[in-house]
Amino acid sequence: MSTKISCIITDDEPFARKGLQGYIEKIGFFDLQGVCEDALQLGDVLQKQPVDLLFLDIQMPHITGVEFLRAIKNPPKVIFTTAYTQYAIEGFELDVMDYLLKPIPYERFLKAAWKARDYFALREQPDNAAPYIFVKSNGKLEKINFDEILFIEGMENYVAIYVDNKKIVTHTTIKSLLEKLPAKQFIQTHKSYVVAIDKIGTIEGNTLHIRDYKVPMSKYLREEVLGQIVR
Repeated sequence: MSTKISCIITDDEPFARKGLQGYIEKIGFFDLQGVCEDALQLGDVLQKQPVDLLFLDIQMPHITGVEFLRAIKNPPKVIFTTAYTQYAIEGFELDVMDYLLKPIPYERFLKAAWKARDYFALREQPDNAAPYIFVKSNGKLEKINFDEILFIEGMENYVAIYVDNKKIVTHTTIKSLLEKLPAKQFIQTHKSYVVAIDKIGTIEGNTLHIRDYKVPMSKYLREEVLGQIVR
């Protein structure tokens, strides 16, 4: 990246603010512009000093982080930092970048930081990548547009690619195919499944509903998956 990511911490707990500040100071591509105690203070700061990214707590006095995001126009990208799991769906609706559960391990914070870095680095690049791939199936090459893919199911050395109107089977692996897909559009939810984030209709327990299909979400990947799809 050619520029640093400007960010603000907002949390009503002094210990949480100090911990996040310590994490951010270890990462060279972040530029911490401020530390706020609640969303009201954050609103005042943003009027004078727009930033790229907010590390935003949810449960705060006066107005919650969720209420703040619903009220503000054109907010920066947001990473929720919270002790509560029940706001993941609201985060998905509000297009937040990640969802970190307190106490936040440094390794988990680092994953969120890298996600932010990749997102802003991609915005700096020209959008000239082809929006499709070709795969070999039944002795011919099939063109598959990324925006037509619903999900992908791995079957040992084969994968089934479910698109709008059919299933395409090709000789490859989930790992190999995932490397060719745009990271912003797809997420691996299980060792045998990759889904198109914008095709997810509802989330019920560890099951993702995509059209008439039910796709599993591994309990070991659940936190990471929810952190990705609520962006």
